[in-house]
Amino acid sequence: MPEHNIFEIERLRRETENYAARLGRTPTAYVVTFGCQMNARDSEKLWGILLDAGFSEGTDEKADLVVINTCTVRENANERLYGHLGHLNSMKREHPLKLITLCGCMMQEKDEVERIRRTYSFVDVVFGVHNLYRFPALLAERLAGGKHVFEVWDKPEAIVEDLPVKREVPYKSGVNISYGCDNFCSYCIVPYVRGRERSRRPEEILCEVERLAGDGVIEIMLLGQNVNSYGKGLEEKITFAELLEKVCQIPGIERVRFMTSHPKDLSPDLIRVIGANEKVCRHLHLPLQSGSSRILKKMNRHYTKEEYLDLAKRIKEGVPGISLTTDIIVGFPGETEEDFEETLDVVRQVRFDSAFTFIYSPRTGTPAATMEQVPADVIRERFARLLDLVQKIGAEESGRDVGKILPALVEGTDPQVPGRVTGRLSNNVMVHFPGDESLIGRIVNVHLKEVHGFYYIGERV
Repeated sequence: MPEHNIFEIERLRRETENYAARLGRTPTAYVVTFGCQMNARDSEKLWGILLDAGFSEGTDEKADLVVINTCTVRENANERLYGHLGHLNSMKREHPLKLITLCGCMMQEKDEVERIRRTYSFVDVVFGVHNLYRFPALLAERLAGGKHVFEVWDKPEAIVEDLPVKREVPYKSGVNISYGCDNFCSYCIVPYVRGRERSRRPEEILCEVERLAGDGVIEIMLLGQNVNSYGKGLEEKITFAELLEKVCQIPGIERVRFMTSHPKDLSPDLIRVIGANEKVCRHLHLPLQSGSSRILKKMNRHYTKEEYLDLAKRIKEGVPGISLTTDIIVGFPGETEEDFEETLDVVRQVRFDSAFTFIYSPRTGTPAATMEQVPADVIRERFARLLDLVQKIGAEESGRDVGKILPALVEGTDPQVPGRVTGRLSNNVMVHFPGDESLIGRIVNVHLKEVHGFYYIGERV
């Protein structure tokens, strides 16, 4: 860990002891996470810092310190935060020593930060995505008597990864390989709040994976807004496919996943690496967003319907049995019935195992928000038709592995059936089978005997 980070955490530790003296007990902390896997990984760092500094783990928002790691992909995510703040304000009136911290993507929006400063004056600490590693210093300042501590950077000064981490589970972990995005899809706020794309040096990533493997982690999720363009800006020329191969060579790592993949940057080399390496999980999330080449151009996605279909075909040929999932937006500005039918056509041809389907939500600050919007009733009707088709095809595809014996990573006991555990297959599908807690965190072979909707019932062999 960099020396200045050690110093700041030690300082926070001292201030936490003073806070504990005022409370008359060890202070509790609770981290609330909105948003994507990258936010979840950031929250693990927030947890790690707090526990290292002497806080104990709270179970809900009644904790002495509540940290909300915000998302801003959709407008309703912002309103969801303000609903939370109203509730926390009433709690703080009853517990004046309670502390509230806001961080994450929404804090990169200047108007929202000003609204918080002006209207929600009970918030104690605010910081953004570019200075997460400054959290110990900012919280220490507040605990030392600073009334309100607001520090939001417009752009990053450095990539700092070597921070304490509390992993959600001991046997798997996310690893950031890049930050930010250069794609500027016309509906997306992410490049404006996460900044331009920056890749971590490969040796730093590989050292982190080696440390995790030594700590008992067997599954790694490589994270980035667009992992397929990894390597951009680095002095050493390296592609994502080459990095993936290097990660798979690390002893102790048995499974590797990654997200998110942008179709325009998915190379033939990456398909080859996935197909040739059994450690790479047989699941690829490949956002489509729309099946209309006209709408894709308005979205600034840099591929056509035909190019996406060709890519999906090459992936399925190169990696037999792979599970393809996707994201689809319904009702993007200017979408006609013909455009929507093109989307349905892609769904029928690719036959996704599942899809995250979204009704288009105008995002202030993006080009699409100023375009002519599709009527809400039209969007709702199209959304229902898309959902029906996605679910029908998903149900047809879900049982294709019945009768096979496949490895599953056991992730927990089945809360519905005593004496049964739940495992995740390489293709991300769940299977329930007889077992106990001793299997959690292990990869075991399971005979897939029956399919029930979107999961299997099996038996360990």
